[in-house]
Amino acid sequence: MTDSRAADEDEGTHVEPGEPAVGEADEAVTRAARAAAELRERYDERHAIEDRIEEIGRERVEAAADGYRTAIRVLDRYEEDATGTGDFESYVRFESEFDAATNVDEDVPAGDAFEAADEAADKRRLSTEDFEAAREALEPAGEYVDLLERRDEAIDAYRRARHDAREARDELAEHVSELERIEEHADVDLDAPVEELEEPIEAYNEAVEEDFETLLKAESAREVFDVLETAERYPLVEVDRPPADLREYVAEHAAGEEPLRTLLEYADYSPSKLDHYVEDPGALRTAVAVHRTWIDRLDGEPFRVECPPKPAEELRYRIKELTPIVSRFADEETVALLRAVDDLTRSEEYESLREAATVRAELDDEELSLLVSGVIHDRLTTARDVLDLLESVIAETEE
Repeated sequence: MTDSRAADEDEGTHVEPGEPAVGEADEAVTRAARAAAELRERYDERHAIEDRIEEIGRERVEAAADGYRTAIRVLDRYEEDATGTGDFESYVRFESEFDAATNVDEDVPAGDAFEAADEAADKRRLSTEDFEAAREALEPAGEYVDLLERRDEAIDAYRRARHDAREARDELAEHVSELERIEEHADVDLDAPVEELEEPIEAYNEAVEEDFETLLKAESAREVFDVLETAERYPLVEVDRPPADLREYVAEHAAGEEPLRTLLEYADYSPSKLDHYVEDPGALRTAVAVHRTWIDRLDGEPFRVECPPKPAEELRYRIKELTPIVSRFADEETVALLRAVDDLTRSEEYESLREAATVRAELDDEELSLLVSGVIHDRLTTARDVLDLLESVIAETEE
């Protein structure tokens, strides 16, 4: 928790405006803007190369590239054996294969390069320098291999950029939704004195939990189950229904007059020690020990009032259901605290206090800062604009 948030909680009435941190929302905007620019650039680069290939003629470019690759392979394969006083048969095969490789159609671009390479290698005796000269002569044709490779690389780069742009779009869309959620609270008075609502509710909650724990420790298990049975008749008070066999044990055995927490302690006693406290130790172990988790979990939580609270009408109805149950085990002061909470729901300030408390609970420090500083609208407008831009670029750069 930051110092500002801690101070805010202590005072409960004011949030200090400040310059909001950049946060994930703005990082998402930045990533989306970069993704849009990258996708557009990769798309234009790809199509510039493809347009160049189409201008020359795709088949002509591929023919030049194929001819270059074939000629280079022949040079690499025979250079060692066909040079100097090497193998004559290798020399003959080289001359035949290289002549075929450089004999391209007149329509193939860089035709002069193939012709020059053939002339460089058309000698009675070949040297390494002749092979190098042939390779150098072929370089203009090699540019078409480079062109096709650049096209393939551009396609790959475009597809990566498109994938990244879609991810950035989805991420930014989520952030826009988050900013919209925050902006929904722009009209809430965050300086409202929410402690006037929270303190009475917390006072009641602490009291009712203490009273219920006293019930578990001091009153009979039968009384506890009677309270729970009463609560089961009220749908807004959700309690765990006692296990049937435990309910039956408490009702039929004298040990049911003992507090529920005491029965749980008995379950840990040795058989000889337990025999001094209950008539049927085995029955207690069977009914109580197996339900230790349920008994341990039993507390006053179902009788608390939620904070931030529900709208006034909903809370009043819940209090109406809680009152007859709480009155069974809580003291008069606790019941009076519950009535005080009910009185709050009838005040003119209740709804504004409830909204402020709800927003404070829902939003983190940075989100509250966006509201208090008043920049939430500008942040949301910018995020929406960038999202629209990215969606347009994605649509405009379809393959």
